[in-house]
Amino acid sequence: MAVQKLPLAKALNESLRKALETDPKVLIMGLDVGKLGGVFRITDGLQKDFGEDRVIDTPLAESGIVGTAIGLALRGYRPVVEIQFDGFVFPAYDQIVTQLAKMRARSLGTVKMPVVIRIPYGGGIGAVEHHSESPESLFAHVAGLKVVTPANSSDAYWMLQQAIQSDDPVIFFEPKRRYWDKGEVDTEAIPGELHKARVAREGTDLTLVAYGPMVKTCLEAAAAAAEEGKSVEVVDLRSVSPLDFDTIQASVEKTRRLVVVHEAPVFFGSGAEIAARITERCFYHLEAPVLRVGGYHAPYPPARLEEEYLPGLDRVLDAVDRSLAY
Repeated sequence: MAVQKLPLAKALNESLRKALETDPKVLIMGLDVGKLGGVFRITDGLQKDFGEDRVIDTPLAESGIVGTAIGLALRGYRPVVEIQFDGFVFPAYDQIVTQLAKMRARSLGTVKMPVVIRIPYGGGIGAVEHHSESPESLFAHVAGLKVVTPANSSDAYWMLQQAIQSDDPVIFFEPKRRYWDKGEVDTEAIPGELHKARVAREGTDLTLVAYGPMVKTCLEAAAAAAEEGKSVEVVDLRSVSPLDFDTIQASVEKTRRLVVVHEAPVFFGSGAEIAARITERCFYHLEAPVLRVGGYHAPYPPARLEEEYLPGLDRVLDAVDRSLAY
């Protein structure tokens, strides 16, 4: 049966399995991805079925993992790298920014760089520092990288397939707090282009734009607002770089109000670029300033305080009310 109801984590596992079956040049590399199946079990069972030459347990050395993946890509392979947690990626940041992102331009397009770096990100699981952060804007700012993040099981399955097939490097952020949320996956119908945003809920009074873990929060906020007679449209970006400004613009021209929501700190976050660009594009349509809801400009707090740090239903609804009050 093509349509299955799968947790997001299982959808990722099935997507990796399909990629390994389809293309012998696809490899999976990372800390504990093989025998253990990854800390979140995303790669569970893959080494057993495809062997240690295709699903490779690496030393704890993120710079070495990504550097090796770059070398493999130069030799025609399509490596999929797992970074165990968001905060562990920074030892590899030099390799990503100075080599991975630059190779294609450096070679005037003759060298392909089909590397996917999977990163579980975001909070909400009660983890400690370096296990709950949202560094997507640090990668979106780097020319030469694509940055995407699924919000549901269907997108997890298909966007990972599309990322692996891309000839450019893709940073694939996985919302770890949504790993166990179930959703329908049609394994025979691609839901859309990799970098195309999706209107997750239609509305007429205000647009909420979000991606990854915050899409579900915004859908809950829209449902709560509807009980008070407010019609809120929710746009799931799916891709942080490139950004689908056309879909956002079409929504804002209809609703005339925009609130951008993400877990990452608001300061210099992706919401700032969206606010600036939509203000440029939709200046004469807007009836209120573009508002942003996100994390605070502070190091990620201890687990007991993370619910105070993370944007929740109340903070999103407060921004909705403030926008509608103009």
